[in-house]
Amino acid sequence: MFQKINQFKRKHKILFAILIGFSVVSFWRGAWGILDVFVFPNNYTLSCITSLILGISLLAITNYIIEELM
Repeated sequence: MFQKINQFKRKHKILFAILIGFSVVSFWRGAWGILDVFVFPNNYTLSCITSLILGISLLAITNYIIEELM
């Protein structure tokens, strides 16, 4: 199974890149949709601010921000 995927990846690099890009965009679209429904659904501005603060907090806790800056 993995051998077939690796062969496909080597032969069709552009097509594989498009597939990966589509997958990433679809994931984030779904994630934002779920957040819009469950985090303050009646107040879009508060939902965005809360999501932003939550995301930055999680990045700070995991030291991702510091690792990327160094």
